Amino acid sequence: MTSSIKASLRPRKRLYSMSFVEVTMARKIIIAVRDMFFAARIRGTAERLGLSPAFATSADQLLEWARTEKPHLIIFDLNDARYRPLETIRQLKADGDLADIQLIGYLSHVQVDLHRRAREAGCDQVLTKSAFTQRLPEILSLMT
Repeated sequence: MTSSIKASLRPRKRLYSMSFVEVTMARKIIIAVRDMFFAARIRGTAERLGLSPAFATSADQLLEWARTEKPHLIIFDLNDARYRPLETIRQLKADGDLADIQLIGYLSHVQVDLHRRAREAGCDQVLTKSAFTQRLPEILSLMT
């Protein structure tokens, strides 16, 4: 046998530090964001923390995933009408099985009325886009 074949048959070192149990215990996150900048920022930060967020494409898909996957966190772009954020937040909080899911929404700093309506709908945290971007690593690190 050549030395390169022998080398390929040797046990390899683990390339990651988490065990299988730790990987399966990672908390589930659903993202209701279509804006490419924020989606890329969320995905990149999540991957650095070893998380794999699921990006929903509609309010219906988000609600279906919430029921089947029981995520720990859902992040909303409160300006994206595709997700019907205020209506979807109300539905999540009204469902006894889903009411404990942490809901975080972000918006422009000038949208004071939308901020108030999101809080009234049941959004646990409403952040400006800049605050969300700044706090994203902290928010996602709580999910590991």
